[in-house]
Amino acid sequence: MLPVKHIEKAAPLSDEQLLAQYQSGGDQQVLATLYLRYTDLVYGTAMKYLKEQELAKDAVMNIYQELVRKLQQQQVTTFRSWLYVVTKNHCLMFIRKQKNSVVVEFQPDLMQSEDFSHLDEALEKEKELQKLESCIENLAAEQQQAIRLFYLEGKCYNEIVTATGQEWNKIRSLVQNGRRNLKNCMEK
Repeated sequence: MLPVKHIEKAAPLSDEQLLAQYQSGGDQQVLATLYLRYTDLVYGTAMKYLKEQELAKDAVMNIYQELVRKLQQQQVTTFRSWLYVVTKNHCLMFIRKQKNSVVVEFQPDLMQSEDFSHLDEALEKEKELQKLESCIENLAAEQQQAIRLFYLEGKCYNEIVTATGQEWNKIRSLVQNGRRNLKNCMEK
């Protein structure tokens, strides 16, 4: 078998081919070749959530280490979409850990506070999410499916076309009209 760099020069392998090759042999050079194609996606997603360059760079490295382990245990059909979800989840877990590890100096006079504004904000966000879910459920079935695939699962139009069998322009129309209908519903 030729080394990966020679194979890449001869004829670039698809994501699926590289993934299958890594999962069957465990060659990290193959995984690195595949991962390098999407480091900009990973870094951009990490910047979106973490808002700091150094944290995003660390996330890029940490996610690679996660892939080494996860790809040996999981079946992945569309690497790019799967990697986006892994990246997003990694960032959200990092943020959650940071929030949970905040050290606050104990101040006895603040133990019984009458300020419950943080509860009001949380309730307001929960109401907004419930309203959004209700609005999504009120969409036509095709719009609902397109909105869920596009926004909640992070799929692109082409992936939705493949999943649903609809035409590309139909998917685009469903997403745009669904977004407009959601906006109108949320503003009511």
